[in-house]
Amino acid sequence: MAPSKQMDTTKHARHAELGLADEEAVRMYRIMVLSRSLDERMWLLQRMGRAAFVITGQGHEACQVASASCLKPGYDWMHPYYRDLCASLTWGMTPRDLMLAVRARAENPESAGRQMPGHYGKRDLRIVSGSSPVGTQIPQAVGIALASKFKGTDEVTITYFGEGASCTGNCHEAMNMAAVYRVPVIFFLENNIYAITVHEKWQYVVKDLSIRAEGYGFPGVTVDGNDVLAVYAVTQEAVQRARAGDGPSFIEAKTYRLTPHSSEDAERRYRPEEELREWRENRDPIKLYGQYLREVGLLDDEQEAEMRTAVKVEVDDATDYAEKASYPDPATLEDNVYAEPWK
Repeated sequence: MAPSKQMDTTKHARHAELGLADEEAVRMYRIMVLSRSLDERMWLLQRMGRAAFVITGQGHEACQVASASCLKPGYDWMHPYYRDLCASLTWGMTPRDLMLAVRARAENPESAGRQMPGHYGKRDLRIVSGSSPVGTQIPQAVGIALASKFKGTDEVTITYFGEGASCTGNCHEAMNMAAVYRVPVIFFLENNIYAITVHEKWQYVVKDLSIRAEGYGFPGVTVDGNDVLAVYAVTQEAVQRARAGDGPSFIEAKTYRLTPHSSEDAERRYRPEEELREWRENRDPIKLYGQYLREVGLLDDEQEAEMRTAVKVEVDDATDYAEKASYPDPATLEDNVYAEPWK
């Protein structure tokens, strides 16, 4: 989509200073819109009884698209967690790929329909499908980064997790090992205040969780997770450190989920309605970034309408494709579950 010809160059500096071309800045917005639309469609399917389970990424789009855009899909490594729909789209997974997972179809590249939704993965993009226990992807990511170091490459691994997972032993042990071996890994915490139903005040007492990195001897930074360009800036710096052999970094992106934890969650029992309304109306990352693009002349009403129409077509196509796709063959039930016998 071409940027508007009437660009306000006085306000153009922020993304340009980060090395982002106009086209890339707009592309990131389109991915955010696509992620939100796809996420909303998945919820509709679940409520209609056409999907068993959905776990959401709504509200996390800014920190995901910005951080994932700093790395190289297919060269670097991503170890996501269950909210990282937008990060996976940013690296090249398609709406069809993701809808096939929601409908548990055999063509799904994550696991051929075996994983529950939210276990994003695609081999050629080097997106590693995670395990279901919370936080297990974090030490696994450190292992991948350690392998990259042993191979002598400048590959970087990024792993995503929530503040609940950051309080597990998996996270602390992984951070310690990453520091000791100075591996090229980025710990990316998407702090949305709630670990399922548990508010942050019952999880920890420090203001910013990035302070934990200091205890392990590497840099930590806290950033507004709803500010695309702020997240891009700090992730860009962390990637540069890792490629240069300077070891791990810890990024805490403060954000908020705009839907229940999952389709099985009763959020009204623990989350105030006025709090949710404030975030939806005034702090939605898509609204904020769209406003920025309008201010610098990269987006207008016509372009937005054209974009959203194209996104709807893409989401409709993914929905229809997954609907018609085949389920896994029952004869393959034990494939990749049990070790093959020696012959």
